[in-house]
Amino acid sequence: MASEAASLGLVVNWQKTKVQALGCREDMPLTIKVQGQDVMVVEEFVYLGSLIHSTTGSTCDISRHSAITRAAMQSLENYIWRLWLATSTKLKLYNTCILAIFLYGSDCWVILKTDACRIDALNHWCLHMLLVSK
Repeated sequence: MASEAASLGLVVNWQKTKVQALGCREDMPLTIKVQGQDVMVVEEFVYLGSLIHSTTGSTCDISRHSAITRAAMQSLENYIWRLWLATSTKLKLYNTCILAIFLYGSDCWVILKTDACRIDALNHWCLHMLLVSK
């Protein structure tokens, strides 16, 4: 990797670099040596807003996006959802702002049946929150 980067005039900062082994590996060390530098081996990391987990599944990323979506819904509770706005206006805000938060990066998800149930539960919770908060 360092030689390929060098041919482009780039230098790899091994202190900021992380290594991830895909799949379940219990025998992975905590660090590995690369060009005399210790490089940390991680189980998960966030890249472009998506959680990349060593299990190669999407459940962890779906859970992360669900938590972010719930926080966004709760932060708007007193400012938007409890106002006497028309339900159609609230639904438009939900569809354009909140769903965009949840669905960012979802085109790469592998959805299991349990994940689909969690997504449905989150959607029902969000809709309940904006419809009942009058």
